Amino acid sequence: MQQISPIKDRILQFIDLKGISRYKFYQETGITRGVLEKETGISEDNIAKFIAYAKDVDVEWLLTGNGEMVKPNVQETLPKETVRKTVRFSDETKSAKNITFLEDSGSGIPLIPIEAMAGFGAGAQQVMEYDTQRYIVPEFTELNVDFMIRVKGSSMYPKYNSGDLVACKKLTLQDAFFQWNKVYVLDTEQGALIKRIKKTKEVDTILIVSDNESYEPFELHLSKVNAIAIVLGVIRLE
Repeated sequence: MQQISPIKDRILQFIDLKGISRYKFYQETGITRGVLEKETGISEDNIAKFIAYAKDVDVEWLLTGNGEMVKPNVQETLPKETVRKTVRFSDETKSAKNITFLEDSGSGIPLIPIEAMAGFGAGAQQVMEYDTQRYIVPEFTELNVDFMIRVKGSSMYPKYNSGDLVACKKLTLQDAFFQWNKVYVLDTEQGALIKRIKKTKEVDTILIVSDNESYEPFELHLSKVNAIAIVLGVIRLE
């Protein structure tokens, strides 16, 4: 049987020293659950993820065991909980107990400008790291949420208020399978929309419906849609 690698053993030493739970470690690094528990080696990809996460770890110590665990004269740079907010959360099946806002961290779920939705995840220049804030929401992690955006306007009231943060999972237009009457975020030629989608009689056309009855529904051809994501949950700040 292959023994645990020295590098993995040093990673375990590091997170134990920092008091980081393995659940939190997997959640914040993106390393697959169970990697540290198995008595096997560790891939270059996972090592790279750890180094990106633990910015104060001495890389020479990690790889060879020589030197000190933490870089000298470097302040704590691991993801730090800076604000813990009381919120009301809702989605179709779950309810959250707490939300953690992360400052200056590459981990967590990014809150992106709604205008940047089309480029998110595609390496587009309009979605820069300094444009985003990040949050740790365990329930959203379980739902494989890709990003969050802030609701603007009252068209989806009372379902969503202006200022609410909705959690989104990005879909590909080519393979999109609409769940009728669900809420989606659509990037269109006329701007980004957060709307309920219903079926129409026309091919490749969807009905865009607001929950606020003051807004009339309208039909939209899919050729006018640049990107789409389904809304899986919402954070409402009290």
